[in-house]
Amino acid sequence: MGLARLAALHGVATSFSPSEGVTRAVPDRTVRAVLAALGVDTATPAALRAALDRAEREAAARLLPDAVVVWQGPGGPELPASLASLPPGTELEVVCEDGAVLTPRPPAPAAAAGSSGARAAARGGWGELPLGVHRLHTRAPDGGSGSAALVVAPGRAPDPPGRCHGFLVQLYSLLSERSWGMGDLGDLGELAAWSGRSLGASFVQVNPLHAAVPGPPTDPSPYRPSSRRFPDPVHLRIEDVPEYGYAEPAQRARLDALREKGAELRGAVLRKGALIDRDAVWDLKRQALEVLGTVPLGPGRHAAYCAYLAEQGAALEDHATWYALAEVHGPDWRSWPQGLRDPRSPETARARGELTERVDFHSRLAWLAEAQLAAAARAAREAGMGVGVVHDLAVGVHPSGADAWAQAEVFAEGMSVGAPPDAFNARGQDWGLPPWRPDALARSGFAAFRGVLRGVLRHAGGLRVDHVMGLFRLWWVPEGAPPTDGAYVRYDGEAMLAVLVLEAHRAGAVVVGEDLGTVEPGVREALAARGVLGTSVLWFERDWAGSGAPLPSGRWRAGCVATATTHDLPSTAARLTGGHVELRHRLGLLTEGLEEERARDAADVAEWLAALRGEGLLAEADGGGVGEEEGIRAVYRYLAGTPASLVGVWLPDAVGDRRPQNLPGTWDQYPNWRLPVADAEGRPVTLGELAASPRLHRLIGALGPRVRRGGGPTAPPDARC
Repeated sequence: MGLARLAALHGVATSFSPSEGVTRAVPDRTVRAVLAALGVDTATPAALRAALDRAEREAAARLLPDAVVVWQGPGGPELPASLASLPPGTELEVVCEDGAVLTPRPPAPAAAAGSSGARAAARGGWGELPLGVHRLHTRAPDGGSGSAALVVAPGRAPDPPGRCHGFLVQLYSLLSERSWGMGDLGDLGELAAWSGRSLGASFVQVNPLHAAVPGPPTDPSPYRPSSRRFPDPVHLRIEDVPEYGYAEPAQRARLDALREKGAELRGAVLRKGALIDRDAVWDLKRQALEVLGTVPLGPGRHAAYCAYLAEQGAALEDHATWYALAEVHGPDWRSWPQGLRDPRSPETARARGELTERVDFHSRLAWLAEAQLAAAARAAREAGMGVGVVHDLAVGVHPSGADAWAQAEVFAEGMSVGAPPDAFNARGQDWGLPPWRPDALARSGFAAFRGVLRGVLRHAGGLRVDHVMGLFRLWWVPEGAPPTDGAYVRYDGEAMLAVLVLEAHRAGAVVVGEDLGTVEPGVREALAARGVLGTSVLWFERDWAGSGAPLPSGRWRAGCVATATTHDLPSTAARLTGGHVELRHRLGLLTEGLEEERARDAADVAEWLAALRGEGLLAEADGGGVGEEEGIRAVYRYLAGTPASLVGVWLPDAVGDRRPQNLPGTWDQYPNWRLPVADAEGRPVTLGELAASPRLHRLIGALGPRVRRGGGPTAPPDARC
């Protein structure tokens, strides 16, 4: 009983529900391990009693929670009940982000409840609070005092500019005739410019472009990065670096030779069917960047670089230092000499000095990547995109990478994020990502979270948040334990959401939450109330509360991105043809017999085709069959008929690609994250070929006037563009 009470005080759940109506207890050993990762000792009965006594005393003495959220809406501030419950006579002081000091009064209970009393509270100083993350200090009449992070956020994240459509693509898979073996930021800018001008697209959503843990071999998954705070220079287009044009003849000769090798890598992928080889691409680009690093910066460029260094400060220095140290000691900081495992140690300071040139090199790479991200965003704006480039925020980082080293104090040691067992996966999942400690986040005013958001939003018109439910709780798996023996740990969901909305507001960016899978009650409603769009995938949208039939297009939620598939799911062509079942059979991934899986999948597809025909989107065919391209167009016409704010077209669907970009449950059995966009025959398709593809133009034309761009009608595409 004492362990359960202690766990509750620290936000650790002692049970979970793997399926409706089923509750399973979390093993005591898991609860103890999670508490230990939060700095709570329960190793002995005496330690447990002492920890419980301490936690209960602190809870009783606390005037406010660790974080207080004030939503600034058009009707005045929405104030939490915790402010109204302060003892009469409590004095308040707010130290703002900019150092200004304000002294609001405790609100009346009516104001905190959100009634018309909120206007009176505004006159008491709450309405004048600037947006930001401040520090709230309290002093009670009995001498008690405390402080809390104070998050003042707008009531909602920015809304999309009307119903509109755009493309979803994994950038590495999008090769042009200028790519060095994988898609780059120049390709992103060209895709945005072409699709915005010629097809009326309002956005391009890409995979996370976070910095990777260096190899070889490099983990190809963009969802397990070294750092979420800075972009990966592997995405640079070398020829677009300004210093390329100022290289001396000998330097230029070396650069041209590397460019030729890059063309060979591109040719191997596009014309010989090779897989995308990130390590080979990076080896060439790194050599080219080393050469460019010897080309002097002009006065204006030097000033811009210095300004970037000053703006990014210690975060960039830590990031570049990790990469410099990784070149010497390997990419896992946990195996480095003891003194170097602490970014603040004298040994690290000394090593940083010895590696000054390499630290500067990696700092410059971040600056160059930022500049090309800005150029891609600018291309989207100039093409008239209402949203622009939508970046993707991975749910976590690699345990051996730069962020885990630089911010070790906010990560839970010995824990990994995953998913509990459920009706679809009885073994659960372990993603190998260390979770943030909720207590450390709150104490720091969510500084680490804010830093990540500011980094990824810097050049974004929108942000997709992977596993957005993680703002509220995450499944922690102790090191060495199976995923089934994890536990949910709760975060201050309202404060995390407020920080997300605040930073999105500052960036003017739309926010999309990936809310697929197990979502606890109330989370989708909380996200929607603050303007965070959800993600709705056609094959999962059924009338689960009723007949279980496909959900009619008119009954979809409006606040979402509607799409037919994602990077973790089969393409639409694979769905319609059953090809994904055959692929999983060849890889030994089926949980039932092949014929049973085929029959169930065929029945599922048949139901959806009937739904499409029922809405007049697909003609009846002899024998009930349907052409693959016709079926794909009908699927997207269906999506366009929903009230969804955004309709996302999976770019590989536009040319009939049958291969998933990632096949969960596989590692080396399938080339995850290494496939170029290809046509129905598996032939890689360049960006130029995509732009000229009649099939792609027919698909976008099928969206018709149902989807509008930024509030205006979408013009029929011209296949000659």
